[in-house]
Amino acid sequence: MKLAHIVPAAALAILLACGQGSDAPSEPAATETPAKAATTAEPATEPPPMGETVGHFHPKGKAPSEHTKKLLDQARAILPFSDTRDLEEKNKGFIAAPESKKIMADAGHVAWDMERYQWLAESEGFDSVHPSLERQSKLNLNFGLYEVTPGIYQVRGFDLANISFVRGKTGWIVFDPLTAAETSRAAKALLDEHVGKLPVVAVVYSHSHGDHWGGIRGVVDEADVRAGRVSIIAPVGFMEHAVSENVYAGNAMNRRLFYQYGVLLPPSAFGHAGQGLAQNIAAGNTGLIAPTRLIEKPIEVLTVDGVKMEFQNTPGTEAPAEMNTWFPEKKVFWAAENITGTFHNIYTLRGAQVRDALRWSKYTNEALYRYGMQAEVMFASHHWPRWGNERIQEVLRGQRDLYANINNQVLHFANQGVTINQIHNVYETPKGIAEQWYNRGYHGSPEHNSRGVVNRYLGYWDANPATLIPLSPADSAPLYVEMMGGARKILTRGKELHDEGRYLEAQEILNKLVQAQPQNREAKDLLADIFEQIGYQQENPGLRNSYLAGAFELRSGIPAGAVPETAGPDVIRAMSTELFLDFVAVRMDGRKAEGMRFTINLITPDVGEKFVVELSDSTLTNIEGYQAENADLTITIDRSDLEQVMMGQKTLLAQIDDGTAKIQGDKTVLEQIASTLVRFELGFEILPGTGGPAPQGEHNPYEVGPLEHRGE
Repeated sequence: MKLAHIVPAAALAILLACGQGSDAPSEPAATETPAKAATTAEPATEPPPMGETVGHFHPKGKAPSEHTKKLLDQARAILPFSDTRDLEEKNKGFIAAPESKKIMADAGHVAWDMERYQWLAESEGFDSVHPSLERQSKLNLNFGLYEVTPGIYQVRGFDLANISFVRGKTGWIVFDPLTAAETSRAAKALLDEHVGKLPVVAVVYSHSHGDHWGGIRGVVDEADVRAGRVSIIAPVGFMEHAVSENVYAGNAMNRRLFYQYGVLLPPSAFGHAGQGLAQNIAAGNTGLIAPTRLIEKPIEVLTVDGVKMEFQNTPGTEAPAEMNTWFPEKKVFWAAENITGTFHNIYTLRGAQVRDALRWSKYTNEALYRYGMQAEVMFASHHWPRWGNERIQEVLRGQRDLYANINNQVLHFANQGVTINQIHNVYETPKGIAEQWYNRGYHGSPEHNSRGVVNRYLGYWDANPATLIPLSPADSAPLYVEMMGGARKILTRGKELHDEGRYLEAQEILNKLVQAQPQNREAKDLLADIFEQIGYQQENPGLRNSYLAGAFELRSGIPAGAVPETAGPDVIRAMSTELFLDFVAVRMDGRKAEGMRFTINLITPDVGEKFVVELSDSTLTNIEGYQAENADLTITIDRSDLEQVMMGQKTLLAQIDDGTAKIQGDKTVLEQIASTLVRFELGFEILPGTGGPAPQGEHNPYEVGPLEHRGE
């Protein structure tokens, strides 16, 4: 399996719900806990065939233990299955679905495939999927066109997000055009077929995550934007954050995303069981067209094609740049991704700046009092709408309290000495909040979000001096193994703990052994078995996927293959010159630059930029708006030509040689820079002893093609 086949070129760089028709699978009775279907190594309802076993990985997964079954049975007994309102809301307004559940990419592969998740519809009560996650993933089987309210439509189940269409006087205003051009184009075609073909006159990007703008070229021709026939509206800071959020640490985020999104896991009761926000993310062409109108004020009113909209800027909530929208004439509230059917991420497992739960709560409270008191419909960029003012106020208050509580209570405990390494075992979501389905942890979880709040305010250190300068795991683990009496004793005790269902304790000691002896096959296999059972027990998809992904890599290693390009041309063009220079500095290995010292003037005449780039003290820096008097080298190149360097299509030295770039001074300083740069490889080792390629057989069930792309 090649990484290029499973990692999205653009979706990983931008890093980063559904509806259903009348043929929906039967849901649990309104007052009954779902009947339980036994899940073993040969489940009652088979997941899609995945081929033969690869290496040490079991395509169908190992059977859930009796301890795991018991834990999931306990969850079934206490979860609020009597509340069936989501089941009614997610079907309301259904119009039509396309005949095929697959959407093909322009390049010929499958861009989107809901068929791979139909095993969820064919049974219920899986013993290897948390019942709450199973319920959410069944809801996310929705697929098709829905009427939200007269003049507003959504297509759900075509991507990780929803695409929404608001009827104007002459055409459609599109909200959040998905990740890929192919899926947004298919959504617009479904709308045209069943509602009427009209042009797109405006697009609203609700926020800066790629699954909400990457499909723009599927619904809009850039020539129409340039001619003023289509306006694109976005919150202030959109372009900066859409490109920059994941650039500096992008390669590390991409690798960690393999865990959060379960990139290597096949869809099945033993593998990928949905992503909480939706089932998956599309794998097609990602584009970006810059906004023509930014919403800069906290509250701003626009009338677009006869539709009056009031925008509420909510920076620093679910995204660094985000906004909600109120339609006063319709009494409809668009909640973007701030208020959806899940507890969202305060800390994102793939890695990102920790979000502000208190600010999130306050903006939700403002939305409640400014719009929620009169709203009759609330819809969002994931999941399904809410109808009726009482229901809308309930959800707004519930989500407001959810984010306020985790902020306030975590700080309450932190101020009494509870540390980042304890808080997830101390903080509990209050019953009144947790018993609401829309507050369950389908994207964020109380465990990793509570640690995120501590990290936001106090950082990573737990205030114990012994952890200030800790040994690296590979250095400390041999000491632990020695003091515990050696590998055999750890394996024996680890197996006992595993068999007793004490998986977290078993993980604690087996992880030490694997860190100390990365090639110990027996230790890795046992740790994989432990990870697998912990994963089966998780309600949160990111936690489930991370444990199951860890089990996969321990058994089979890291897949070999070419590293994909990590951004499409639109995303590269949107990168500022300063951001590009900053990222070059990140790629520089300072150890190789020791003793080097020079100054470069960079001029991009077509856009009027000037930079000083300086290498000193093994560090590359830049400043815009200045020029050094005695620079070692001055480079003059149009920004449009520099973009070819940014995309890797040409080297700067080649452009100098062919006359595209003009220079004065010592060209060898560029060769010095080049000698220090490192190309980041995506497949770096996370768990010890997993660095080798996965075994390759005649048929590899994980040679799944570009559908296995993730985002958000």
